[in-house]
Amino acid sequence: MTAAPADLLIDRPAVTDGASLWRLAKESKTLDLNSSYSYLLWCRDFAATSAVARDADGEPVGFVTGYVRPEDPRTLLVWQVAVDSAYRGHGIAAALLDGLTARLAEERGITGVETTITPGNTASERLFTSFAARHGADLTREVLFQADLFPDGPHDPEVLYRIGPLAPTPAH
Repeated sequence: MTAAPADLLIDRPAVTDGASLWRLAKESKTLDLNSSYSYLLWCRDFAATSAVARDADGEPVGFVTGYVRPEDPRTLLVWQVAVDSAYRGHGIAAALLDGLTARLAEERGITGVETTITPGNTASERLFTSFAARHGADLTREVLFQADLFPDGPHDPEVLYRIGPLAPTPAH
């Protein structure tokens, strides 16, 4: 576990956190909301490649979900990042992302991060641009999924951010 800003604790999500992650995603107003069932599965099957920030009572106030790409096991794909509105602006998303990537670099040897961001999501653009800068990594962008590929109505394109190679994490 990693200490986070505002006396929060960062650790792996548990299945019992699934409902809270779903609520945080819903309340974000920017993330594509998946079914509540998918957040339960995510907390079961991808807990090792995800992270949650907990308040003093142990309640989730932020999360990063991700997975290691099967075709590229040195790359973490970050699926979603959300922080409760009452906790935003304190570096929690950055601490979650830094803590998760440090853990996965040590445990699985990841050297790169990918995520997709819709144009105009400035908070995510800043989060991942500053992450690349902090880690001395190159950042490239390209459209991964054009808007017309989405079957469920109007959707912005998803721009793939590739970050890497990550600078080695200093020994503790």
